[in-house]
Amino acid sequence: MSDLITIDEGRKRVLAAVRPLPPETVPLADALGRVLAADVASEIDVPPFASSAMDGFATTAGPAGVVPVVGESRAGSPWEQVLEPGTAVRISTGGLVPEGADAVVPVERTEETDGGVRLPDRQPNQHIRYPGEDVHAGDVVLRAGMVLGPAEVAVAASLGRAELECAPRPRLAIVVTGDELVEPGTPLPPGGIYSSNGWALAGAAARAGAELVSRETVRDSAEDTRAAIARALEAADVVCISGGVSVGPHDHVKGALEELGVQERFWGVRLRPGKPTWFGDREGTYVFGLPGNPVSAIVTFQLFARPALLALQGASPQAARVTAVLGEAVPRNPGRDEAVRVRLDEADGRRRAVPTGEQGSHQLTSMLGADGLAMIPTGEGELREGDTVEVELL
Repeated sequence: MSDLITIDEGRKRVLAAVRPLPPETVPLADALGRVLAADVASEIDVPPFASSAMDGFATTAGPAGVVPVVGESRAGSPWEQVLEPGTAVRISTGGLVPEGADAVVPVERTEETDGGVRLPDRQPNQHIRYPGEDVHAGDVVLRAGMVLGPAEVAVAASLGRAELECAPRPRLAIVVTGDELVEPGTPLPPGGIYSSNGWALAGAAARAGAELVSRETVRDSAEDTRAAIARALEAADVVCISGGVSVGPHDHVKGALEELGVQERFWGVRLRPGKPTWFGDREGTYVFGLPGNPVSAIVTFQLFARPALLALQGASPQAARVTAVLGEAVPRNPGRDEAVRVRLDEADGRRRAVPTGEQGSHQLTSMLGADGLAMIPTGEGELREGDTVEVELL
């Protein structure tokens, strides 16, 4: 790892390699959280007819007076005759405004009498929703690359779409290496630690739209490592391997990847934590070798694997970034950029980035409450309290 690359160069190589997955048709009921693969244009006006914005009476514009009530137009049960001038029909919110009517009077501004209903002065178009006020037929309403939230799904429903073209959820396989790792819920043997990286990566991947197809913990042997990675490559679009990617005598990941024909795109990033990050691909499957330290695994997933998962879905891979001032001094690393976990708050009208505590790569609690990663550039000395930094939001 003598030729470490920058974070930006690593991301550039990841995104240059990734190709979006072919789209699939998804029922509207399953579309929440998916990435739209094709623009959606409306085939109808929304609303599709002139409707009432109020409960009241549909009538014609004119001076105050008593007019006869000749019918009722309820939502879903329209009054389909032509309204004569000087008459009215009772109407509910969303009801079709009959032909001939050009005003709706809210019920609270009326008084019913033996001869009909007393109406105030009426102006044309009051309290009427006309066709196309929200959407015109032919309008592109939803754009490819959007993540479909509740509002987007509701808009699609309002257009009558029962299905949408969406990107598939990338299939993700996780391999965690380490003789010392023990699954939660079992007693710890001497020298054992509970395995957390697989859980962290699975959660982060789900938030990026991925589907977890396997999560496997393997011992530090060349044979077991190779077999686990081979299974993952066959099952997934993206493989994340945590641990075993460095140069120690029990680090077997790089050798296994080479034997399995995975082409290396980079190994080693000028980053703290996360220096030994590895990336490569084989026949459309993308592999990330992430460090074994818990924080390093999460940080490198955020910086490199998450953009790949988004790009596979045709979504923007760019993470949201904001600027903030440091809430306390932070030492700089002379050889690597540092991703410092920070909470964001406001003080004296400025956004502050406050480190979450000790920043060791093994200290997983430094991720608790973190809103983002403050990117501290390589250099000597320190950044002082009040200095401006860029923060990548988590």
